[in-house]
Amino acid sequence: MHKRVLSGMRPTGRLHLGHYFGALRSWVELQNDCECYYMSADWHALTTDYADTSKVDENTLEMVADWITAGIDPAKSIIFRQSKILYHSELFLILSMITPLGWLQRCPTYKEQINEIKNKDLNNYGFLGYPVLQSADILLYKADIVPVGEDQLSHVEFTREIARRFNNFYGNTLIEPKEMLTKTARVLGLDGRKMSKSYGNSILLGENNDALENKVKNMFTDPLKIKKTDPGHPDGCIVFAFHEIFDKYPKKRKEECKAGTLGCVECKKQLLEMLVEFMRPLAERRKDLISDKAYLKKILEAGCKKAVETANKTMEEIHKALKF
Repeated sequence: MHKRVLSGMRPTGRLHLGHYFGALRSWVELQNDCECYYMSADWHALTTDYADTSKVDENTLEMVADWITAGIDPAKSIIFRQSKILYHSELFLILSMITPLGWLQRCPTYKEQINEIKNKDLNNYGFLGYPVLQSADILLYKADIVPVGEDQLSHVEFTREIARRFNNFYGNTLIEPKEMLTKTARVLGLDGRKMSKSYGNSILLGENNDALENKVKNMFTDPLKIKKTDPGHPDGCIVFAFHEIFDKYPKKRKEECKAGTLGCVECKKQLLEMLVEFMRPLAERRKDLISDKAYLKKILEAGCKKAVETANKTMEEIHKALKF
C-alpha cells in the first residue's frame, strides 16, 4: 500500500526558490510512489493577512500554476483548497480543546515571526493557534509523511504530540506522521535570512531575466574580499550559498574563492547565467498555465471532491472515538 503524503502552502502570492528547493522538488518526486494530497492553505493565509482577503482567490490560482510549473501532475496528485473541506475547521476545533496553551507559546516559528514581521499585527488567536490547524490538516488525511523544510520540523513533532494526546484520551484513532526533510531544506534570501515573501528577500519561480540580474547584482558578498586576489570567505557569502545549489562543482568554486583566484563580479556573473538557464523552462510553462485559469479551477474542483471523501472517513472515526 502506498504511503500517504499531505503538504500545503499558504496562497499569499507567487512562489520562490525557497518553496521550490524546500518543498516542491520533493513533492514532485513523492507523487510517483505515494498517494499525495497537496493543499492550498487559504485559511492559514488569514492568520497574517486577515485584514485584506481580496487576493486569496487570485493567489490560489497563481500558486497552483507554480506547482504545476514545478512538476506537480494533477493526474497523480490531489490538489485542493483547504477552505472547501469544512472538516478542517471541525477537527481544528476538536484538537484545540486538548492542546495546552504552553505548547503554542513555545513554538519556535511563532516567536521568530513575531520578532521579524513588524508591519502586521500578529497578536491574534488564529496566528497563535495555527500549529493546531496545521495538525488538523495533516491528521485529517492520516498522512504518513509530511515533506518539510527544517523550519517546519517542530510543527510535525507538534502534530505527533497532539495525535498522541488525542489517542490517549479517546483510543488509537489518529496516525502519528513522520517528517521527510528535503536535501536543501533552508534556502537563504537575498539578505542572508531564510527566503520569505514576508521579508522581501526572495527570487520568484519563473522570474524574468531583468529581475534576476538586478537581484544578483545587489546580493551581499564577503566584505573582507575587496580585491579579486584577496582570499574570500565563501561560507558566509550569500552568492556562494546559491552556488552550492546551482553549481555543478561548488567545492571547486569554494577553493577558488578562498585562494583569491575568483572575484565577486565574475562569481555573480556565473551565478546569473545558471539562474537564467534554470528559470527559462519554468517561465515558459508558467506563462501558458496562468493564461488558462479555467483549467486551474477545474483541477481544484476535482481535487476537492477526492479530498472530501478521505476527510469524511477520518471524521466518522473521530466522531466514533469521541462517542458523539
